[in-house]
Amino acid sequence: MLAIRQAIPQRLYWALAIAGLLLPLLAWALLAALGQVDPVFLPGPGKVLERLRGWAFDDDLLGDTAISVMRVVSGWALSALIALPLGLFIGTWRAVQALLEPLTDFIRYMPAVAFIPLVMLWVGIDEGAKVAIIFLGTFFQMVLMVAEDVRRVPMAQIEAAQTMGATRTEIVERVIVPSAKPALLDTLRITMGWAWTYLVVAELVAANSGLGFAILKAQRFLQTDKIFAGILLIGLIGLAIDQAFRFAHRRAFPWLKGRH
Repeated sequence: MLAIRQAIPQRLYWALAIAGLLLPLLAWALLAALGQVDPVFLPGPGKVLERLRGWAFDDDLLGDTAISVMRVVSGWALSALIALPLGLFIGTWRAVQALLEPLTDFIRYMPAVAFIPLVMLWVGIDEGAKVAIIFLGTFFQMVLMVAEDVRRVPMAQIEAAQTMGATRTEIVERVIVPSAKPALLDTLRITMGWAWTYLVVAELVAANSGLGFAILKAQRFLQTDKIFAGILLIGLIGLAIDQAFRFAHRRAFPWLKGRH
C-alpha cells in the first residue's frame, strides 16, 4: 500500500492520468453503443466528434474559441490586477482586514448571474459586459484566497526581519511577497478555472459568438451533440491552461516539485 503523499514513478503517474481520462470516455461510448439511451439525450463520442468536425470546417469554431478565450482571460486578468494588491493588504494589516473582509465575504455569496441586469444597465451589452460578469464571478473569491495565502506566511519570518531592522515596506517586498508567491500562483490557477465556469453565463448577455453562445444556441435546437462538443472543448482548453500553470509553478519554484 502506498504511503500518504508518497511519490510514484513518472511513468506510473502518466499512465494513471491517461486512464483517468479514458475510462469515463470508454464508459460513455459503451453506454451510447448499447442504445439504451435516446441519442437526443446522450449522443455517442463519434457523433460528437462529427459535430465538432463540422463546426470546425463549416462554421467558425476557431473564432468562437478565440473570442471566448479572450473574454475569460480578460475578466480573470482584471480580477488578478485588483485582487492581488487588495488581498495583500487584507492579509498583511488587521485594520484593512476588519474594514474590507466582511464586505468581500458578503458579496462573494451573491450569484454572478444575479448581476446581469445591473451589468447590462451600467456597462451595456458589448464585450465589456461579458468581461464584467467573469470579473464579478472571480474577483471576490480571489481577494479572499490571496489574503489567506498572505496570512499563511510564518510570523517567525516577519519577526526575524523586524529584529534585523527591516521597515514595513521591506517586510512586505522581501519577506511576505516572496514567501507567498507559490501559493499565489496556485490561487491564480484555481481562479482561472472558476473564470471558465462563468463563460456560459457571461455569453447570455447579447452574445452572437463564443463557445458559451454556441452551447446555448444548440440547446434551443436540441443539438445535444454540439452541446457535448462545446463542453468538452471548454474542458480541453481549461486542462491545457491548467497544465501550463503547473509547468510554470514547477519552473518558478523547483524546490516544491514534490508538492505540485
